[in-house]
Amino acid sequence: MDKTILHIDLDTFYVSVERLINRELQNRPLLVGGTGDRGVVAACSYETRGFGVHSGMPMKMARELCPEATVIRGNAGTYSKHSDVVTEIIKERVPLFEKSSIDEFYADLTGMDRFFGSYKYATELREKIIKETGLPISFGLSANKVVSKVATNEAKPNNQLKIDYGLEKPFLAPLSIKKIPMVGDKTYQTLRNLGLRQVRTVQEMPVDVMQRVLGKHGEVIWKRANGIDHTPVVPFCERKSISTERTFTKDTIDVVRLRGILIAMTENLAYQLRRGEKLTACIAVKIRYSDFNSYSKQMRIPYTSADHILIPKILELFKKLYNRRLLVRLVGIRFSHLVGGNYQIDLFDDTEEALNLYQAMDNIRKRYGDKSVLRASGLGAKTIGRMQNPFNGQPPVVLAHRKQ
Repeated sequence: MDKTILHIDLDTFYVSVERLINRELQNRPLLVGGTGDRGVVAACSYETRGFGVHSGMPMKMARELCPEATVIRGNAGTYSKHSDVVTEIIKERVPLFEKSSIDEFYADLTGMDRFFGSYKYATELREKIIKETGLPISFGLSANKVVSKVATNEAKPNNQLKIDYGLEKPFLAPLSIKKIPMVGDKTYQTLRNLGLRQVRTVQEMPVDVMQRVLGKHGEVIWKRANGIDHTPVVPFCERKSISTERTFTKDTIDVVRLRGILIAMTENLAYQLRRGEKLTACIAVKIRYSDFNSYSKQMRIPYTSADHILIPKILELFKKLYNRRLLVRLVGIRFSHLVGGNYQIDLFDDTEEALNLYQAMDNIRKRYGDKSVLRASGLGAKTIGRMQNPFNGQPPVVLAHRKQ
């Protein structure tokens, strides 16, 4: 049976939420992000884009390009609450859906045409979300996730678009190669240097040419340019917390070692938060002594996913908790009160250099593994590291404690 995949995107989500809260911001150029000169633009309204403003650019530059724009410091908790309302509406009406980010969803509507009509169903779902939330929303409907996502982007703002079976290639052909998902600035520049501008040219090229230029990445881009994608919709499962524990083969009282392991744990879980576009507002440390008595302490903190904020807080909790001077059998940490939010929202007050450093470190981890970049103080914790993204929509995997 041919697949029918729906992609839903909440248009300029942070901006739309701010306008929902304050109606006076309607139709005015709006920037959401760091309010200082060294902050970063987390989101921008359509009115600012004509001036060359885009998300991710330095706020100082955005203000220079569009001086009349209103700048608002974002609130991850507020955005997450509005996202949760949309999630609940989709959950009630769609049996199989995936929440890929705070403002994006995929739904598998395969087989719906036999009973109701997938396009009609998607239209009614969009109208219900708009009516109940007041947020603008766009969707794309096609045979796979890639084409549906591109269709959504072409439908914006606040619109919808269906690509019929067999018309995926003609739909994609006239578009810029930059509109293919996975084509970032560097890949785009590489393709432009080869004289490629439209998707049509990539479609006409042999796949082995793309492989020679971009390796395996080139084959994926070639398939996407041809409207080929078999990625399934991953069933949605919202995680409420993320944690890790280590049981020692031999009980220890080495405080330096314990601190190093806690640092490595915190660094790894913070990376998992950023990879899953999550922020935490509650952290906890757990200790089990050699007499099998366990103790824990927790602390509420401002929403964050930053190592340099979380590590000192975890060590502060450990210092308060570790007071029996007994041998330690197990240590663990937990992050809870999670909300959706990207790294820029968390670091509004941080410098552009700090953002770039975290992004560079995370990119290395994505490519070479969780343990490819570590703080020197955590090098002794050799077993710290996860093999999968805990926020991929799958239920949490319960593993036995790894030995340290």
